[in-house]
Amino acid sequence: MKTAITLVFLVFTTIAFGQINENMKEFDPHFNHTVFFWLKNPDSQADKDAFVKSLSKFLDNSGYAKTKFIGTPPKASRDVVDGSFTFSLMVSFESAEAQQAYQDEAPHKLFIEESEHLWEKVIVYDSTGI
Repeated sequence: MKTAITLVFLVFTTIAFGQINENMKEFDPHFNHTVFFWLKNPDSQADKDAFVKSLSKFLDNSGYAKTKFIGTPPKASRDVVDGSFTFSLMVSFESAEAQQAYQDEAPHKLFIEESEHLWEKVIVYDSTGI
């Protein structure tokens, strides 16, 4: 019984606190880049699939991005939560210089070329750690 409880505890801890995505690296607090995308056709599954495929390919080939998180808005239960976007991206960098290099690298430029026709609005929030 003790072994079963220990096993359940270890599985729960791994699920709750472990990083499931093997490509994800530790969050770097030096520079955070958060981007919100509003697709032109947010109900089009084909457009969403094309966007995620292009964005994932870009992030897999970026030489600068550390933490790589692609998200969608949850069903908000509070008025202060803006769920109007289609996708969000959160990426961390070791410095502002690394973030600038990310902006200029070929995979980023290819992502824009492949996907800009899919979005109608993009908002970026950059921040540095305190």
